[in-house]
Amino acid sequence: MGIVLVLLLGGCQGGPTPSEPPSATSTTTAPPASSATTPIASAASSSSGAYRPADAKGKAQNVPVPVMPELAKENSKAGLEAFIGYYYAVANYASETGDITELEALSDPACGVCTSLNRAPLDSYRDGRWMVGGRVRIPTIEMQWDPTETSHLAKVQLLQDEISYYNADGTMGRPADKATNDAFVFVASYQSAWKLVDTGVIR
Repeated sequence: MGIVLVLLLGGCQGGPTPSEPPSATSTTTAPPASSATTPIASAASSSSGAYRPADAKGKAQNVPVPVMPELAKENSKAGLEAFIGYYYAVANYASETGDITELEALSDPACGVCTSLNRAPLDSYRDGRWMVGGRVRIPTIEMQWDPTETSHLAKVQLLQDEISYYNADGTMGRPADKATNDAFVFVASYQSAWKLVDTGVIR
C-alpha cells in the first residue's frame, strides 16, 4: 500500500503518542482539512452540573460521556466510520478526565500500541496534575471497503488542539505541545463488535 507507520511511544505526563489521539510530537503529514468535519459522536449530558472545560485554574468538570451511536455497532463501511468517530470522542473524554475505562474496551488487548495509547492519559492526571486542550477533530476518513474481510484499514486525518500541562499546585508542567494536523492509519477488526487492532502516524 505504500504506507509507512511511525509508532511514537513517548509521553511524559500523558502527552499523546501516535497510538493516541494524534501525537503531539509528530509532524504535519495530513492532506489539507476539508470544509466538513466528520462527527465525533454525541455525548450524554452530565447530571452533576454544567460542563466546564479545563483551564489554567483547574481540571475539567462534569465532562459529558460519549454515547456510541447505533451505526457504530454495524459491520459496514458506514459502521466503521461511525466507530472511528466514537473512538476519538472517547479519546477526547479520556484526555479531559484521565478515565480510560471505555477507551480500553474499544481496543484489542493484543495490540501493544493500543495499550500505550490507552494508558497515556493516566500520567497527565497522576498526583493531581491535569491537561488543557488536546481535543481531536476528524476532517476526513478514507478507506477501501471489502465486505469479505474482517479487518479494515482506514486513513484518518486528525486535527489536535494545542495541549498545556499543569501540576497539582497550578504551576505549568512540561512545555506545551503545539496543535497538529496528521494522517493516521486506523486498523479495526469486527467480530461481534469493532475493535482497534493497530494505529500509527503515516509518513
